[in-house]
Amino acid sequence: MSFSTLIDAATLAAHLTDPAFAIVDCRFLLSDVGWGAREYATRHIPGAVFVDLARDLSGAMTGRNGRHPLPDPQTLAATLGRLGIGDGVQVVAYDQDNGMFASRLWWMLRWMGHDAVAVLDGGFARWLAEGYATSGGVEHRAARTFTGSPHPEMTVDAAAVASHIGASGWRLVDARAPERYRGDVEPIDKVAGHIPGAVNHPFNSNLEPAGTFLDPAQLREHLERSLGGVAADRTVCYCGSGVTACHNLLALEHAGLHGAKLYPGSWSEWSSDPSRPVEKSST
Repeated sequence: MSFSTLIDAATLAAHLTDPAFAIVDCRFLLSDVGWGAREYATRHIPGAVFVDLARDLSGAMTGRNGRHPLPDPQTLAATLGRLGIGDGVQVVAYDQDNGMFASRLWWMLRWMGHDAVAVLDGGFARWLAEGYATSGGVEHRAARTFTGSPHPEMTVDAAAVASHIGASGWRLVDARAPERYRGDVEPIDKVAGHIPGAVNHPFNSNLEPAGTFLDPAQLREHLERSLGGVAADRTVCYCGSGVTACHNLLALEHAGLHGAKLYPGSWSEWSSDPSRPVEKSST
């Protein structure tokens, strides 16, 4: 049996010694890029290897391609192979709690054609809360050859996003906090607001108060309100830099709403070009 959306702590604990499972620690803080690696070295799920959002799961920034552009596919394939991920390997990604960083690795593996990947529901916080063991230091897995390649239909670029503005039958979904979506504040990017016509579905609205995902039926009801009758495969998810949008993509998949696309550059790319339209709203 493979896991393709979420996995709970008890199930992962039962597979800690399974050589077919690769556990990847994705903990990260935007405010302190070295925090995740330090936390990992202090304690982590036994057998887990560490991956860094900025170094391993992002490409080079140009100032016009967003804050976390997708890496070159060949470079990413080499990284995944170094992590011991190859054919027949079940990947489990986790971060500190709500899945906002682990979902980025989840989406990237699927983008590269590897569907046997799940996010630990509730992350490391849930693992600790349930009393499971931890390890310290730095661990490594035997390298494998990763043979996947990108699925171009899973992404859209800025030009495609622009063509969908005002188009019937398409939906742009913004995963950022409501105050950033509205344009009340913008703590990271130079321009406040959102892509015209986008609706706001904050990624943390996919979660229970304890930080685990809503059940699939609740997610589906909640997400369908945001989609407004538009099919999932004609939905484009974005956020600030293409990270938390993956949380919405994971929620859609877990809810049985398949085929939504990622705009990887997201608001940080869109707002870098002053010729692109910007919308603000009071609601």
